[in-house]
Amino acid sequence: MPSITTEDGVELHYEETGSGTPLIFVHEFAGDMRSWEPQIRFFARRYRCISYNARGYPPSAVPQDGAAYSQDRATDDIAAVIRALDLAPAHVVGLSMGAFATLHLGLRHPHLARSLTAAGVGYGAQPGKRDQFRAEVNATADRIAAEGMETMSRVYGSGPTRLVFEEKDTRGYAEFLSQLAEHDTTGSVLTMRGVQRERPSLLELEAQFRQMKLPTLVIAGDEDDPTLEPSVFLKRVISTSALLVMPRCGHTMNLEDPDAFNRALLDFITWVDAGRWWERNPATLAGGIIAGTAKG
Repeated sequence: MPSITTEDGVELHYEETGSGTPLIFVHEFAGDMRSWEPQIRFFARRYRCISYNARGYPPSAVPQDGAAYSQDRATDDIAAVIRALDLAPAHVVGLSMGAFATLHLGLRHPHLARSLTAAGVGYGAQPGKRDQFRAEVNATADRIAAEGMETMSRVYGSGPTRLVFEEKDTRGYAEFLSQLAEHDTTGSVLTMRGVQRERPSLLELEAQFRQMKLPTLVIAGDEDDPTLEPSVFLKRVISTSALLVMPRCGHTMNLEDPDAFNRALLDFITWVDAGRWWERNPATLAGGIIAGTAKG
């Protein structure tokens, strides 16, 4: 499996399939590059598709120093992959932890992206939920360290936002758990403490999001409660964004309903590549409910 090396010396392994406009996929905490298989098989027919394992996820390197894991590092790792493979500007698609990094890429390295897709994003960003989120991250990281990822995969994978996946697709859910159990314990703990726990809330970044002009698609599952309010927030503050709520989907909507996810993503990037993605008309935010301001 090919790899690139980041500026701080971390080796990241990636897979590349197809040709055409670059499309890079960034996985969630409970996933890895294998989580994007339903998307790679679909999009590689017409795009150059790249997926990679984040630091802490073998066969990518697992730094033992906690300082090697942060939101900025996760963001810069996307940038490192794009630069090393000469992908810029690329369509960037992230899920959950990967979606946070994707949005931060748009804020810090906008010239590297053609568009951003942020799916299942917002854990810890709900008003009043910040302390609860950090406490749950600490407790989960401690349990992973004590019990190992193979054991904790069943606990983490049965969280409330994963249950609809099991209900809809027993085989797919079993595969998801099996892959999660293979994750490196140390890498998982350090990722959870350094990236998940310490990242800023989306709400703290409102001013930056209001300045961002990259085409952005926000996707939420309607049974992924921690992401619903943050997704609406992003729609309101990113003037070049669109919001899709997928019915009867939880946190892994790309696996739970891959056909609907793929079609929505394809529609979005087709609009972008055609030069037909526009900024929201400010008049839609004028505050009225029924009548407009046009004179008869």
